[in-house]
Amino acid sequence: MKKIIASPNAPAAIGPYSQAVEAGGTLYVSGQLPVNPKTGEIPEGIEAQTRQSLTNVTAILKEAGLGPNNVVKTCVLLQHIGDFAAMNAVYAEFFPEDKPARVCYEVAALPKGALVEIDAIAV
Repeated sequence: MKKIIASPNAPAAIGPYSQAVEAGGTLYVSGQLPVNPKTGEIPEGIEAQTRQSLTNVTAILKEAGLGPNNVVKTCVLLQHIGDFAAMNAVYAEFFPEDKPARVCYEVAALPKGALVEIDAIAV
């Protein structure tokens, strides 16, 4: 059985998908763009965008009764792989201990012209 998770503190889905789905004790968080859920705006710069994407992920985790320490894997999509170090510095703030497994890719483009998108799997 699956359960749809939606947080008012993260941007609403902009397509035919859920913010997150819990199934079998595992939470699958959809890729989070760096959209501020209150303003609908995307901040400038990779650091601010990474922080907003991870803040959105954290809000969804909280809605499911979880936190960053429950994350076992993430996927980071970057518009420019040259932003890796700056993204990584902010990312480390959200996962100071027991870091999840991760992949990171450079992609041709992201929705809304974002510089980063991050998804997560948590238990």
